[in-house]
Amino acid sequence: MEEIIIPLVFIVLIIIFIVVIFSFIPLGLWISALAARVPVGIFALIGMRLRRVIPVKIVAPLIKATKAGLDLNVNKLEGHFLAGGNVDRVVNALIAAQRAEIPLMFERAAAIDLAGRDVLQAVQMSVNPKVIETPVVAAVAKDGIEVKARAKVTVRANIDRLVGGAGEETIIARVGEGIVTTIGSSDNHKVVLENPDRISNTVLNKGLDSGTAYEILSIDVADVDVGKNIGAQLQTDQAEADKRIAQAKAEERRAMAVAREQEMVAAVQEMRAKVTEAEAEVPRAISQAFREGNLGVMDYYQLKNVMADTDMRDSISKMGKEGQQDEDKK
Repeated sequence: MEEIIIPLVFIVLIIIFIVVIFSFIPLGLWISALAARVPVGIFALIGMRLRRVIPVKIVAPLIKATKAGLDLNVNKLEGHFLAGGNVDRVVNALIAAQRAEIPLMFERAAAIDLAGRDVLQAVQMSVNPKVIETPVVAAVAKDGIEVKARAKVTVRANIDRLVGGAGEETIIARVGEGIVTTIGSSDNHKVVLENPDRISNTVLNKGLDSGTAYEILSIDVADVDVGKNIGAQLQTDQAEADKRIAQAKAEERRAMAVAREQEMVAAVQEMRAKVTEAEAEVPRAISQAFREGNLGVMDYYQLKNVMADTDMRDSISKMGKEGQQDEDKK
């Protein structure tokens, strides 16, 4: 019995070893590469496993590239994979560029891919340009009328400037700036409405695609509308502001006049109080003069006669003025 069990265990161990080996070594992938006449050795596949590289992500794109006539090797693709790049996308971009007769080297494509841009989409955009639609841009002409414009920009990817070049947001911002400049320099809004191609020509002549990853092919003004009369609105706002300033100044002058009037009233009241106080001291002074012998009885009566005569004269003058006013009214 033991003689039968030992060979069976040995056979099972051999089977397990073979299964582990074939699971570690992608034999089917090696056969596919061999059938496609792609120079990939079995030890190269084992090395990929040891370097934690998925062999199918290297061999499958290599087979595709070889069949397309590209001169690539395992080391380049594996190095790009280890750097964090997308090998399959780079190979597809190289094949598309070759078919479109666009000069694109593997190093340039790998750099574009590692920079975070879709290199395949860039190649496709080089063949088939993309249309970017700007948002509505509002600007004011010299006559104060607001003009709203919307443009469509046809761009083509520039392979040489994809690394470090600005994106679509920069193109949209520069085109918007060109639209504002063109409308703002127009004498009136009618000129813009009659010749919307002035916007396109001005923007194209500025070379707005410099430093970007795109090349501007054309700029077409899709829509031009008349907005508000900004000039009239500004004048109205200025007039309202001037009116408020004038009202504030008038209120300030009125407040100052009231304050001066109150000061004068207070001064008059103070003077009257002082006069009243002084008049209250007159009897005391007269009494004191009597006691000290500085004022006699005849002097006192003479003073009273003078005061009575003065009062009579004041009464007569007031009656004459009132009669004259009555005559004037009649």
